[in-house]
Amino acid sequence: MEFAVGGQCVLAGTGGRQFDKTLPTVLLLHGAGMNHTVWALQARALAHHGRNVLAFDFPGHGGSAGPALDTVEALADWLLRALQALDVARFRLAGHSMGSLVALEAASRVGAACEALALLGFVPEMRVHPDLLSAARAGKHLASELMVAWSFGVKGLTGGNPAPGVFLPDTALRLIEHTPAASLAADLTACDRYRGGAAAASAVQCPALLLSGVQDRMTPAAKAEAFAAHFARSRAVTLRDCGHMLMVEQPVAVLDSLSAIL
Repeated sequence: MEFAVGGQCVLAGTGGRQFDKTLPTVLLLHGAGMNHTVWALQARALAHHGRNVLAFDFPGHGGSAGPALDTVEALADWLLRALQALDVARFRLAGHSMGSLVALEAASRVGAACEALALLGFVPEMRVHPDLLSAARAGKHLASELMVAWSFGVKGLTGGNPAPGVFLPDTALRLIEHTPAASLAADLTACDRYRGGAAAASAVQCPALLLSGVQDRMTPAAKAEAFAAHFARSRAVTLRDCGHMLMVEQPVAVLDSLSAIL
């Protein structure tokens, strides 16, 4: 579906169902260099099982107009304006990687309006390797290549996919290549700058799930597990044979975990 925020077009995937304000609403937020399509399986499943799904494209990504925003705080502001435009008063929220930081920041601001929070591929501070950050800011293809190389576990990098003919690294590379270079640079800058995780977590009132991959080299599972204590109510779940791109590496396991809280 398309709508406007501040006069600019925003695209949100709905999982193949028409947006219905009478249903409980689930928000899905993508990571750096991505768009709403990374949630394809989870969005469709939730939408066909009694949930109103909004998988947003952040500004400057997918079908949403730019420019991209380069702080997590600005992205959270934008998200809350988008919900106001849609008259969504209560929601459950899931974010991946950069989207998990935005989800955490937004949840910390709205009190009981956020009924549940799921953070995938999350660590409270996402420092970006200087080589990756400089490559992204220079618009070099190396930035996309580095992200893909670091994003998958062993199975994902070696063709281990239940769908014949699907090679996840190539799929991820095409997706990042589709994102404007300036948007990728803004995303990584936002991740690298954010320092508000602990304060935000202490303000979250709802149950929180921290979902990680054992083989995640970008946001190590041990850091998420250690951070879980900052929430009033939380649990940490770690998936085997999985790296940073949990939703596509272990789509069914991720859906099971999300369904329990969303």
